Amino acid sequence: MADLRRERIDYEADPLLEAEVPSDPFVLFGEWLDDALAAKDQGLLEPTAMTVSTVAHDGDEWQPQARVALLKGYDERGFVFFTNYESAKGREIAANPRVCASFFWMQLSRQVRIDGVAEKISAEESDDYFAIRPRGAQVGAWASRQSAEVANLAELETAYEEADLRFPDDPVPRPPHWGGYVIVPHRIEFWVGRRSRMHDRLVYTHNETRWTVGRLAP
Repeated sequence: MADLRRERIDYEADPLLEAEVPSDPFVLFGEWLDDALAAKDQGLLEPTAMTVSTVAHDGDEWQPQARVALLKGYDERGFVFFTNYESAKGREIAANPRVCASFFWMQLSRQVRIDGVAEKISAEESDDYFAIRPRGAQVGAWASRQSAEVANLAELETAYEEADLRFPDDPVPRPPHWGGYVIVPHRIEFWVGRRSRMHDRLVYTHNETRWTVGRLAP
């Protein structure tokens, strides 16, 4: 068995300084996302992948849950992703909309963490995005009862075939149970890996009308 105690990387990224970052965290996020997209040539896969964390009510306890989703847009409102509203995360958001999303771009020694509240976007916005999805993904949104237990793979394949036959022609309409959320942030942390684990952590916090920037110890 490998000795994981000795498994480590000593990061050596350039420092992240308060005096050099923009006052708007969305501007900095956009710059970092552009860098991540450009780094696909360096082997950075799925630069828009983010871990979306929720909490589920399990009896008398709240149980954290996490899964990877793809960012599909961002603006001054927040960060947009799409899913089945009846999935586990959809039900969890309905019960408690406070969520956390995080990006980790290892090749760039960068991480972003977003704390906020998830809100459904408009049906029109969800329609617009659904219309540009590949047909297979559109059919899959009808076929899959996301997060529900199934007997076997054959059951899923049959459900897909039935959904495909149900919509023989384009366009495939958006299911009413499928759409987008925007994570409206109140806190965004930017992390840069530095030597000797002395990482840079700058945190933007929204105070009613504006963002302020502070530094956290690594």
